[in-house]
Amino acid sequence: MGAAAFAFYLFSITVVTAGLFTVVSRNPVHSVLWLILAFLSSAGLFVILGAEFVAMLLIIVYVGAVAVLFLFVVMMLDVDFAELKAEMTKYMPLALLIGIVILMQLGIAFGVWEASEQAEGLRAAVAAEYGNTENTAMLGQLIYDDYLLQFQLSGLVLLVAMIGAIVLTLRHRADVKRQNVVAQMMRDPALAMEVKDVKPGQGL
Repeated sequence: MGAAAFAFYLFSITVVTAGLFTVVSRNPVHSVLWLILAFLSSAGLFVILGAEFVAMLLIIVYVGAVAVLFLFVVMMLDVDFAELKAEMTKYMPLALLIGIVILMQLGIAFGVWEASEQAEGLRAAVAAEYGNTENTAMLGQLIYDDYLLQFQLSGLVLLVAMIGAIVLTLRHRADVKRQNVVAQMMRDPALAMEVKDVKPGQGL
């Protein structure tokens, strides 16, 4: 076994193990740390594949920004995780049913999976077409030239998902005082101010 194969199996086992512990870990801080390990191992796999730019993006964006943000949010917010887990147990039967359905679908899909005879030729053609191009330029050409429409559509899907998450989680609480800009601009100064006649020796 060469060094590349050993590194591939090492990073692969680390990604699967870290992803599993991310889900099953009881401490949310430990879950975020396992998630960071999974991101770093995935970056190692990208380096082995020759996609150094994608690997650095994974480390800078996901490890340096997203995962650290998760870690700070989990550590700073006083969240009652026991209460959240108690509420999650109510939906456990439905979640198990959905998980079993997904596993059955994956089993059906992989059960009839057959490698195409043209796959190797197509991969070789792509490698020959972009053989003398740097991976950064190759990635830019694929995203912004060959698959521009698909890239824009995926961005719209993410935008709709973000707007939907904001709408679903937005709650107007009655006990929170909010600023009404229109009411402030349209107020009558005669009604907004009141002159008090304070007598000497008395307070308000």
